[in-house]
Amino acid sequence: MSAPLRPRPAAPPGVAVPSGGASNGAPFAFPRALTVGVLGAGRVGAVLGAALAAAGHRVVAATGRSGAAQARLALLLPETPKRSAAAVARAATDLLVVAVPDDALAGVVAGLAEAGALRPGQVVAHTSGAHGLAVLAPAAAVGARPLALHPAMTFTGTPDDLSRLAGISYGVTAPLELRPFAARLVADLGGVPEWVAEDDRPLYHAALAHGANHLVTLVNEAADRLRDAGVDRPEKVLAPLLRAALENALRLGDDALTGPVSRGDAGTVRRHLERLAATAPESVAPYLALARRTADRAIAAGRLRPADAESLLGVLSGIEVAA
Repeated sequence: MSAPLRPRPAAPPGVAVPSGGASNGAPFAFPRALTVGVLGAGRVGAVLGAALAAAGHRVVAATGRSGAAQARLALLLPETPKRSAAAVARAATDLLVVAVPDDALAGVVAGLAEAGALRPGQVVAHTSGAHGLAVLAPAAAVGARPLALHPAMTFTGTPDDLSRLAGISYGVTAPLELRPFAARLVADLGGVPEWVAEDDRPLYHAALAHGANHLVTLVNEAADRLRDAGVDRPEKVLAPLLRAALENALRLGDDALTGPVSRGDAGTVRRHLERLAATAPESVAPYLALARRTADRAIAAGRLRPADAESLLGVLSGIEVAA
């Protein structure tokens, strides 16, 4: 049985809750239970579709071409009919969720508009972090209402993701008259809206990718180097250290910084680089880039005095500085 809808949230500051109207630019009234279609059953689309269904909305059609997408739909939206993209768009009379890769988004939206699959008053919401409303211009041109709705979370495309949605942030870009609808939709998903300006979408997404995606690379690099050092279970060594470092960084900012760079230990860093060059030369460049940026932040935060940093910066630049 579908879960009941959550209470409708208050409108964002300075935005009045609309009452009636359906044309572009006019106040927007929405039904309590939305008729929803999900276009793209990747990890994000399938999970958000399931979350919307759990919140009491009617997910009436979905599409996904690959075998993995079909498996996700069978697992997360087993009773939702599988249709073509145009059929899903036509069935989604209230809300069409477009969860396709960033580079495919513009073509998909333009194709739906050209096919006459979109309708005035329908909300077309994409889940891309990098794009704002401009990519939805073809939908807006035929009277649909554009919405950028990006969950700030990593997804596996399994039911486990549903439990992670509670309390997460959504990067939302919306026309003024659609903001109350967007706030209510995010609340139904158990999240909190973060209002992101159109021009700031690339920076917003770069920050998330830099923090989350590059973190995965960094952790796996550390695990590989521990294996090179003879550690059989690097995850056991790293787990408590990395959890503490992450919690401290989120709580303390640059004051959480420890280690040889923050102390200006040029000799230690030199030995790191020498051994990395001999064992895993592919790790030298990323180590150097992160160590240089760490030194810059440590100096700016007052954690490392410029005088103590001189030898360290010489090592990081490839120029040894005499003691």
